[in-house]
Amino acid sequence: MAIEKFVLNETSYFGKGAREVLAEEIKNRGFKKVLLVTDQSLSATEVVKKVKDVLENASIDYEVYDEVKPNPTIKNVQDGIERCKNSGADVIVAVGGGSSIDTAKGISIVMTNPDRYDIASLNGASNTVNKGMPLIALPTTHGTAAEVTINYVITDETRDIKMVCVDPHDIPILAIVDTELMASLPKSIAASTGMDALTHAIEGYITKAHNTMSDMFHMKAIELIFENLPAAVNEKNQDAIDKMGLAQYIAGMGFSNVGLGIVHSMAHQLGAVYDTPHGLANAILLPTVMRYNGEVSWERFREILMHIGREDAAYLSKQDIINTFVWKITELSKAVGITQTVKDTGAKEEDFEMLAEKAMEDPCKPGNPREVSKEDFIELYRQAM
Repeated sequence: MAIEKFVLNETSYFGKGAREVLAEEIKNRGFKKVLLVTDQSLSATEVVKKVKDVLENASIDYEVYDEVKPNPTIKNVQDGIERCKNSGADVIVAVGGGSSIDTAKGISIVMTNPDRYDIASLNGASNTVNKGMPLIALPTTHGTAAEVTINYVITDETRDIKMVCVDPHDIPILAIVDTELMASLPKSIAASTGMDALTHAIEGYITKAHNTMSDMFHMKAIELIFENLPAAVNEKNQDAIDKMGLAQYIAGMGFSNVGLGIVHSMAHQLGAVYDTPHGLANAILLPTVMRYNGEVSWERFREILMHIGREDAAYLSKQDIINTFVWKITELSKAVGITQTVKDTGAKEEDFEMLAEKAMEDPCKPGNPREVSKEDFIELYRQAM
């Protein structure tokens, strides 16, 4: 058996109201001042106020950096680094979705590895020397799992690409998955981030590097998402939201260690070029790419189908397996109100070659179970149009 490595955070809390442990954890760890990283749309809401209240009630000093964009940029991170330096903070608390937590990760890494201030040099598998500045993450969406992964994604606006930075030094020391912070998500964001979590789980389950431990995480996440996403989105059912909070975290435990595939390679380009929200881009592309990957992954699809209520999948043919699996994904998307296509992101056919060239260089591509060429990417974008 080959040697396998798994990296996870040291401590995580789950459940409605879990944010209340934040003050005790900060004090017990000896931290004196917080840089609270979030985005402007959240900053003025009750969601961030609930976290601020915990800090204020415990007389913990903090400063806010809330200039994070939906697809955070190099400048976002560099501005946050300057704010962090000037604040005198000794711990970062990130509140938000993947964008806020990813920005906080970039700040954390450069605070202890100042030679990487350019940010661009962090793209891909990083070789930073020092563990990042202590980071505590409180996710507000049930999708990205940034609070448990060793990845963060930053847009290089000069090159119109999304950099996927992979670095065990960036993992938060503490994750607080408080589903009360997720409960007020707008329906569209709840839906797209939930489909992001499903994409993580499915791509992680079929990626070349999958192993026994990652399979366990990904399969359970897939089951929970199919069972709970519609109720979490459409009914704001608290039990379903609790289970989605857990599902996205479990998926993150897996894919952070084994990688993803070309749904992400393609989605990253839609985000970088057209500013498409990442979860929505994944949801749009997932059925098309799974039909393509089904040629080599259909037996893995059979296993998934049998775990989500299609026991008859044991007897279906290869093509029926692929068709049924793609149909199940499409129906779940529709059930939570996602019906867009690549065309709705602003993409045009004349852009496909440019998008394909960028996707060929994406760090998620090597993990895909089926080999893919530039021409294949062009055709996949066309099919998803």
